[in-house]
Amino acid sequence: MQKTWNDYEHPHEDLRELLERVDKAGELLRISGADWNLEVGTLAEIVNSGRSEAPAILFDNIPGYPAGFRLLSGATNSSARLALTLGFPVPKGPMDVVRSYRDRMLRHEPIPPRIVDTGPILENIDRDDDVDIFKFPIPFLHEMDGGRYIGTDDLVIMRDPEEDWINIGTYRSMAHSRNRVGLWTSPGKQGRQIRDKYFSQGKPCPVLISCGHDPMLFLAGGNELRFGLSEYDYSGGHRGLPFDVVLSEVHKLPMPAHSEIVLEGEIYPGETLPEGPFGEFTGYYAGGKSEQPVVRVQRVYYRNNPILTMATPLRPPSDFSFSKCVMKAGMIWDEVERAGLSGVKGVWCHEAGAARLFNIISIKQSYAGHSKQAAMMAANCQSGSYLGRFVVVVDEDVDPTDLFDVVWAMCTRCDPVEDIEFIRKAWSGPLDPRIARGTATNSRAVIDACRPFEMLKTFPPVACATPELRQKVEAKFADLLATLK
Repeated sequence: MQKTWNDYEHPHEDLRELLERVDKAGELLRISGADWNLEVGTLAEIVNSGRSEAPAILFDNIPGYPAGFRLLSGATNSSARLALTLGFPVPKGPMDVVRSYRDRMLRHEPIPPRIVDTGPILENIDRDDDVDIFKFPIPFLHEMDGGRYIGTDDLVIMRDPEEDWINIGTYRSMAHSRNRVGLWTSPGKQGRQIRDKYFSQGKPCPVLISCGHDPMLFLAGGNELRFGLSEYDYSGGHRGLPFDVVLSEVHKLPMPAHSEIVLEGEIYPGETLPEGPFGEFTGYYAGGKSEQPVVRVQRVYYRNNPILTMATPLRPPSDFSFSKCVMKAGMIWDEVERAGLSGVKGVWCHEAGAARLFNIISIKQSYAGHSKQAAMMAANCQSGSYLGRFVVVVDEDVDPTDLFDVVWAMCTRCDPVEDIEFIRKAWSGPLDPRIARGTATNSRAVIDACRPFEMLKTFPPVACATPELRQKVEAKFADLLATLK
């Protein structure tokens, strides 16, 4: 049988099968005995500090918890693990994954989930007074955090009460008590729009929070899909098969049948508790502490020996920032091409910009104004709009993943007065550390670092060996050069 899913015949069934594949690829680090109180978060920071594509970390034997109750950090935070998760060919580097995503989207069709009667998530169910979320090793990640967060790599699942579609978003979930969870949702996010529809009707908002699951769903939930497209359908299209879902007991919401832990409850209008602060993906405690809605947890569903998935937002790089860069770049590339832009050669969102604040698009110029059009589209498309700061467009000879290359182009091909435009009152939010509290918008710099179109034939040539000469010399001195790697 021909292998079609990376090196396998079929997509992984669940997180556990994916972890077996990740371990086989040499991409899993096992740590035993780390404490939930600051140690797991600090170890995630140390492993990821100063490097991209660090291994995933599986924490086991967590003090105070039964053996088998585990924490997972960085499930998709490398090119190899992203390719394993999404079923792409084995990549040589991150741009291979971006190109595979772009190629996939040319034929991608959403596949709705399949409702089934049972699944591993129903192995254990705690109801009402038996609910105690602290039976799981909920981490206290950063020293200045306001509490323990059960939801960082999570899926917040809601049904739109007006348009009857299922949305999945990733919003931080703070553990207040054994059956109360705070839920912070940024203004403008789809989950907040849906929640407010229930509130405007004077009704509580039903919600599921999956706290351990297939990373493919986390990749979808943490990005900006168009309103009305369910992340279940989008992820099923990538998988090539529908996700199996089980309807929850209380609200009949669809939960992944192979999730590890799922909370079910309701958010009541006007019921809040202090939430935060929490160290966020920009590298700051920008969100502060504020009154936020609370989920009354009515059910907890969980597998035997559950795995709680964990993201550790901090000054980048973090245990999810690389995967966010790759997915965000692929989504921007797809959106600008679907909008009709030609000549795109690459897109990248740099980790130093927290995968949102510094985005690069590379093009082969075909007409005057092409470069400015590309930059504006990258800045304003759905995937590139939230919490952005800088968008740079470069020529096709510049590698958008190479920060040195990009800054060189900015310094030598961009005239600040002629080639930098500003967008005002763009979509931002409280996690933006630069804007004033209570502000929801920011500005963007759009930087054209391409050679002027009218100067393409006369612009000074680049001083470097041709690819043919470089390849010839590298082959001749391969043994010597190998010692430098």
